[in-house]
Amino acid sequence: MLKLMDHRPSPAGALCGDEEVHRDLAFWNHERLGPAMPTAGWDRDLKRQCAMLMLESTWIETLREEVYDRAQAVPRRPEGFIEWFEDLKRSGPGQGDPLFPWLADHATDDDMRWFLTQEAAGEAGFDDLVALTQVKLPDEAKLELARNYWDEMGRGNAGGMHGPMLARAVEALKLRPTIEETAWESLALANTMTAFATVRRYAWHSVGALGVVELTAPGRVALVGKGLKRLGYPPTVRKYFDLHAVLDVKHSEDWNANALLPLARELPDCLPFIAEGALMRLLCGQRCFERYRSQLWPATRMAAE
Repeated sequence: MLKLMDHRPSPAGALCGDEEVHRDLAFWNHERLGPAMPTAGWDRDLKRQCAMLMLESTWIETLREEVYDRAQAVPRRPEGFIEWFEDLKRSGPGQGDPLFPWLADHATDDDMRWFLTQEAAGEAGFDDLVALTQVKLPDEAKLELARNYWDEMGRGNAGGMHGPMLARAVEALKLRPTIEETAWESLALANTMTAFATVRRYAWHSVGALGVVELTAPGRVALVGKGLKRLGYPPTVRKYFDLHAVLDVKHSEDWNANALLPLARELPDCLPFIAEGALMRLLCGQRCFERYRSQLWPATRMAAE
């Protein structure tokens, strides 16, 4: 059994500026997750990886400190935990942010293009995150993640793959997302999700973070889709958002019933870590929304909110 008292957050040291940290991590994640070939400098690469892993884990442990107390208070009963988790759609950080109704009803073409550029640059690849997370999970949870992954992959149809669907929208709009010009808060969200999925001591965090994306995304993407339609964008651009506004509702129900509930029954000591992952993902999202509003809304309006 896990001993919760042994798992308090433990950052290795103070981080330097958030922007510098997350740009460095974003470049590193782009490099390390792509297919590569053997090189004579593999030993130098390993030394760099060790330094970056320390930076990554210091960030994650620092973020854990912000949600630790709330996560420790989650119900340990399976049904109670699911109720707590599902309530994050109402009570979680960043929920009901006014950015999204504004995108739906008021954003200009330039506003929407800037927003979509940030979102595309900070996209960590949900399909790959699910694939990495499912390794060695208990059978019921593993099967649910497999079903989710199969949907993300278009059920074997290249035209239905979700990742390329977003890429086609970016291409159709001629957007040029780059790490250098992306808000660090968006990079932080992607870096956090990548750390959860690639570092096995954060596997339960990844289960919670991915599940809370499915839970909370439908309302937001529906409003983005509404804004795109209002501005006259074609179905090619809107498809990714319109699809997730509907499909993720079912994904969330299945994730909670077939992954979280069995885990809660079999491994209740993992629940605080699932909760931490969900809260950390929502906190990163909240900071993105606040940064986006500071960029997109006039200062006078921000002061009035």
